[in-house]
Amino acid sequence: MSASDELTAPVAVVVPVVPAARDSALRARAYELARFLSVGGVAFVVDLGLFNLLRFGPGHLLENKPLTAKIISVVAATLVSWLGNRHWTFSQQRTNRPTRELVVFAAINLVCAAVPVLTLAFSHYALGQTTPLADNVATVTGIAIGTALRYVSYKRWVFTGTHAAL
Repeated sequence: MSASDELTAPVAVVVPVVPAARDSALRARAYELARFLSVGGVAFVVDLGLFNLLRFGPGHLLENKPLTAKIISVVAATLVSWLGNRHWTFSQQRTNRPTRELVVFAAINLVCAAVPVLTLAFSHYALGQTTPLADNVATVTGIAIGTALRYVSYKRWVFTGTHAAL
């Protein structure tokens, strides 16, 4: 091949191609995360809404018992979250042992609920960041960390079945 042939010869362009299986898996994970976050959003509304309804709603049922109202609202939100995650987010991975799933799910939620408290305590007391903005940033950071821990924990310890196990 001469030098002039090299200049006119077609050049092969190598284009990296994402394998279809990996692209499909990433898309499936993104949809799963979106479902997980939407279920969490509904559970958050149930928690906050029921808490306020019990404390400040008609009849002021638990007006002077904020902790009782919070416990009831958290339990209700946990049940909503478990049902939503079991039947929608992780429907392909749920097991045929729903009681075990619920118990482990509740335990994970209990542990992860402590994360925003710990981030707030660390920011407020260890770092001396006591402004309302700092408290809210620490709380939101804790919620984000707790949410990520919940997602990973649910996949690892709660919804461990396969579609065939249904």
